[in-house]
Amino acid sequence: MTKAIEMKQGVVSEISEKLQKSVSCVVVDYKGLTVEEVTELRNKFREAGVDYKVYKNTLVRRAAEQVGNMEQFDDVNLVGTNAIAFGYEDPVAPAKIVSEFAKTHPKLELKMGFVEGEFYDSEKLKELAEIPSREELIAKLLGSLKAPVSNFVYLLDAMIKKQEGQEA
Repeated sequence: MTKAIEMKQGVVSEISEKLQKSVSCVVVDYKGLTVEEVTELRNKFREAGVDYKVYKNTLVRRAAEQVGNMEQFDDVNLVGTNAIAFGYEDPVAPAKIVSEFAKTHPKLELKMGFVEGEFYDSEKLKELAEIPSREELIAKLLGSLKAPVSNFVYLLDAMIKKQEGQEA
């Protein structure tokens, strides 16, 4: 076997391993972004624990065949300059980062992805990116739970001050 084939097989196994380990993966078209913009995007992904890498489309197709249940990674959908963002913890993070970044850099485009084994087209990924993060939802829930108790404490405090004012 030639060295080039061995290298390609190594990349295919790397991609298939990442596809299996990740809870979500998002394919983006990065055509037209400058090096500085791509570096900025990579830094945002790194901060969120998301792995972002550019692979050859043919190697991604082969890896998807090895993994199975990823028929959408075909020669119709994987065309052009693509990069893949793999999310390992938060399934929404890759789509959310791309969506936020695309607001200031319209050349970046969400193409498709898989979230927890389910295929998402670009429209569904954009909808998914609008969902608040887990931390935001927890904060809202805690705020909702805290509000009645806080109001009760303020009411008791006001009653105590009113009684103190009447006694004086």
